Amino acid sequence: MTRREQARNDRGYFAIGVYRPKTAANIGTLWRTATLYGAAMIFTVGERYQRQPSDTPKTWRHIPLLHFADLDDLVEHLPFSAPLVGVELDERAKPLWKFAHPERAVYLLGAEDDGLPPAVLNRCHHVIQIESDQAQSMNVATAGAVITYHRHMTRGAA
Repeated sequence: MTRREQARNDRGYFAIGVYRPKTAANIGTLWRTATLYGAAMIFTVGERYQRQPSDTPKTWRHIPLLHFADLDDLVEHLPFSAPLVGVELDERAKPLWKFAHPERAVYLLGAEDDGLPPAVLNRCHHVIQIESDQAQSMNVATAGAVITYHRHMTRGAA
C-alpha cells in the first residue's frame, strides 16, 4: 500500500453506542472493545451508563462518553457528514461483509431484548447486519466487537 493510500485509510473516525442498553456489563465490554479499535466516542441513547467491572480500562477516561436522551437528541448532535449506521437483523439490512464503512460513521446497536425499533431504523442512513447460521440476535457487546473489528480490517488499519 502506498503512503497516499495509507493516509486515505487513516482518515476519519467512528463512534459506537447502544440504544436503550439493557445491561451495564455488556456496555462496559463494548466500550473496552471500542477503545481497542480506535473509537473516537462512545454513547448511550435513552439510558445512563453506570460504571461497572467489565470496563477495566475505564474507557470514559480516554474517549468521550456521551448520553443522549432519545433518538432525536442523537440525530440532532451527529457530527457533520457522519452517517448513522444501524446494526440490526432486518430485511433491508445489508450484510456486513458487503458493507463499505464510511470514512466517518456513528454505529448504533440495540439492546438484546428490543433491538432497534422500526422508527429508529427509518432514521438511519445505513442498516447493516451480521450474518450467522441462526436467525437470532447476537449479544450487543459481541456484535459491537464484530463491527469495530470489521471496520478496522477493511479500512486498511491491519
